[in-house]
Amino acid sequence: MALSSSQAFLRPSNFPLQIPTHAKAINFNLPRFPTSRTRATLEGNDQSATATPLLAQEPLLSREVEESVKVLKNAAKARKVAAEEILAALSVLENAKLDPAGFLETLGGTESPGRTWMLIFTSGKKLKGGRYFPITAVQRFDAAGKRIENGVYLGPIGALTFEGRLSWNKRILAFVFESIRIKIGSLKPLEISLGQKDDREPSTKDPFFIWFYIDEELAVARGKSGGTAFWCRCHRVMS
Repeated sequence: MALSSSQAFLRPSNFPLQIPTHAKAINFNLPRFPTSRTRATLEGNDQSATATPLLAQEPLLSREVEESVKVLKNAAKARKVAAEEILAALSVLENAKLDPAGFLETLGGTESPGRTWMLIFTSGKKLKGGRYFPITAVQRFDAAGKRIENGVYLGPIGALTFEGRLSWNKRILAFVFESIRIKIGSLKPLEISLGQKDDREPSTKDPFFIWFYIDEELAVARGKSGGTAFWCRCHRVMS
């Protein structure tokens, strides 16, 4: 089934991965915008996070998995880890077949509005190449409200966000976007309905992610199109 442009927006392999030559590596403490603030919490300084990190709960994780997680967290913090190392780490986590129990709660919290995650790196289908994502893209997952929000934030220029509903089955999170919000500068946001207001639960006929690893700081998933990405936990962007 052909996907609309809004539905395809979240698929990792569809992200514009070409980094401009003038772009500098983004420090893990995200840029501060006049109307919003985003701050990553990789180093465990988020006082709102009360759950114990997954690594502490899972003493039986293999050394290979633990090392791969460290690689990705270092990449999120410094954006200097080579793409080849990141792809190898993603491959290890995909093949580890970790128990997904607790994944949704860690990803989306226990209360609305959920938790937010910044996209760090995306790969092509079957891990064929990949790049650090060059702009601020943040996703909010609300496990309690079964809602999802995806946004691209361009500082004072504006923002583009999609919002909709989600469903969860084992390790698969399917979603349908219901509306799009466009904000330009200081102007009032424009919200447009995408005509998806029925009560149908999202399924694998819709866009989805298959999650391979989630802890309080890091999340790894593959999209429906076959591209794999990883995110780091961050504070919500208010625009």
